[in-house]
Amino acid sequence: MEPILLYGFPSGSSMGLVAALEWMGKPYRLCRVDMLGEMREPSYARINPRHETPAFITDEDQVLSETMAIAAWLEARDVERRISFDPRSPQADRMHQLMGFVNTGFTAAFGPLWVALEMEPPNPRMQTMLREWGREQVIMRHDKLEAMIGDSDFLVGERPTLADALLIGIARWLEFHDVADRKRWPELAALRQRLEAEPAVNYAIALENGQLPSGTGACVGHVALSEVIERYGN
Repeated sequence: MEPILLYGFPSGSSMGLVAALEWMGKPYRLCRVDMLGEMREPSYARINPRHETPAFITDEDQVLSETMAIAAWLEARDVERRISFDPRSPQADRMHQLMGFVNTGFTAAFGPLWVALEMEPPNPRMQTMLREWGREQVIMRHDKLEAMIGDSDFLVGERPTLADALLIGIARWLEFHDVADRKRWPELAALRQRLEAEPAVNYAIALENGQLPSGTGACVGHVALSEVIERYGN
């Protein structure tokens, strides 16, 4: 059985992993998860007790959660090195460094903004404070990433890798939360523009929006969440 990626909508960070699977080119399946509904249901805890996406069913029926664990699984099986590098190479070291930054501080900076958005019942005073703090953190982390970007077309070299996949799933939250104009960071804006022109990224976004586009052919179909829970849930 092909591995299955459970990806969330709307605006899930897992969008980038869909693009990575397209770049990788090996057969896989997908499971589309409504993060505002299905993901919060008690039954979803059988897949991920933390009620988060992404989640991943390996080709040996093992359930993985956490983006970095899923990315590591993909990297280990990317024998043609389409989205990664020789693990002992300097390029691999830089890729892991950037992946670590994006998956920790860069992603976490948006946390207060998500909390403010989803707060129930609403607390306007606290939400205002969270939004102010969140914007400061997001801008600071964008400043740091801008300084880390080199002269290559993508984060590590002249082709997209797992580092770019992790970034593109998160970077669009800048506009989602209306934090700042992306042009404030010209290097990052140019990188995002190149990634957004990638067919794999457009494919992933279209799927997230509920469309059924044509990709590389590596995706061999969607699986219903109820089926995934029934078959693979603990």
